[in-house]
Formats: sequence, C-alpha cells, structure tokens
Amino acid sequence: MEIERKFLIDTIEFDLPLLAEAVVYQGYLSTDPVVRIRSTQRHGKTTYDLCFKGEGTLVREEIQFEIDEEKFTALKGLLKAPMIRKDYRVYELPGGYRLECSHVDKGEPEGFMYAEVEFESVEQAKNFVPPAFLGKDVTEEGTFAMAAYWERKLSRKNG
Repeated sequence: MEIERKFLIDTIEFDLPLLAEAVVYQGYLSTDPVVRIRSTQRHGKTTYDLCFKGEGTLVREEIQFEIDEEKFTALKGLLKAPMIRKDYRVYELPGGYRLECSHVDKGEPEGFMYAEVEFESVEQAKNFVPPAFLGKDVTEEGTFAMAAYWERKLSRKNG
C-alpha cells in the first residue's frame, strides 16, 4: 500500500539533509492498470524494477519487485515512447518524513518538477502540514500522475 501526497515545486535543490540522489528512467507498459518499468542509477550501480499500481490518488496498492537487466531490456523493447528521465533527490524533513523530489524530463518543454511525501497512514497524510517551500498540492489531480504524463508523451510522439 502506498500513501503519499504530491506537490509541485520550482527546484529540487533544498537546504535540507540530502539522503540520496539518482537518475531514474521509467516507462509504462500500461497505464490502466499501471504497469511500469524503471532503472535507477545511483553511485555507479543500476537497479531495475517492475511495478504494478492500483487505482487511487492519496492511497493505492503498489506491488514492486526487482528484475534483472535482461528482463528490463526485453520489457523496454515493448515501450511505445521514449523513457521518462527523472533527476531524483531525497531529503530529510523534520518529523522523520522523506521528501522525494523529481525533475521530470529536464530541458524538455513539457518537463516539470514535483515532490512526494510518503506516510504510514491516511490520518498521518491528512494531518501533514507541508513546509512553505512546497508548491501546490496536486495529490488529487490525476493530470500530475506520472502515468498521465506518459500518456501525453505518447500522444505527442504519435502526434
């Protein structure tokens, strides 16, 4: 189960303790239901995963597991558009929360930046007071879901 809130941001650089950074590439085999592949490059090492996501915004089922490079490459060959690139950083927020920031398709006209905060319960998510530097809360706006962004990218490619 995934419980998270999503916010638009203007930068992925914050004066907070940096916990991790990576370059992520992801693509969607399906957007309904969501079936995503992802490679994550961190500290000279690349990992690969396959993820299934259920319906929902604040709360949804997420089943993710690691796959090997060979399976990833085979699945990547099934994609109908170029993979999305995300420059990714994770910061520590007060209260023990993690702020996961992504710059999506940096340098592309449709690129954007967002941040997510994950929670252990719906009550915790609803009671979270976002820091002033976080932008608009777009948790309930499906147009900001990465699967929706993929659909727009696919439409532009097939233009």
